[in-house]
Amino acid sequence: MSLGSKARDNFVIFPLGRKRFALSAEQVHELSRQQEQGEEEQQTFPHTTRNLTGVVLRRNQIVPVADIAPALIGPDVPERKFYLIVNLTLRGRVSRAAVPVTGECELTGADRLPSKSKLPQYVSGLLSVNDEIVEVLDLERLLAGEVRA
Repeated sequence: MSLGSKARDNFVIFPLGRKRFALSAEQVHELSRQQEQGEEEQQTFPHTTRNLTGVVLRRNQIVPVADIAPALIGPDVPERKFYLIVNLTLRGRVSRAAVPVTGECELTGADRLPSKSKLPQYVSGLLSVNDEIVEVLDLERLLAGEVRA
């Protein structure tokens, strides 16, 4: 790398309905397709929050499902077909969560754009990808805000 140039960060871009969002690629563990006939079907339980809606069994581990779509795009969310398995640090504990997404994801290298306006607390930056502005999410802030609500 030459002086004056800076490394681009890698991001996973994922769709929620018609809108796309990004997470740091370092935070994403894997993309998992929802299985048919209950193999990876979400199990719900009585004590959920608006975002933490149940669990899935993934690689013989119970993984909480963090459904962020209603908070980001509203209640009319199309069927989610995949889970992004992400690493989270909530309340000082490192764990994984399954984030349902509506379509296939994309890995891209990009530089964060300078922001001239105030962003929501759960948005850590903006990217320009193929002439589209994509919000980079801070899942910990998004979910922590939901837990406190």
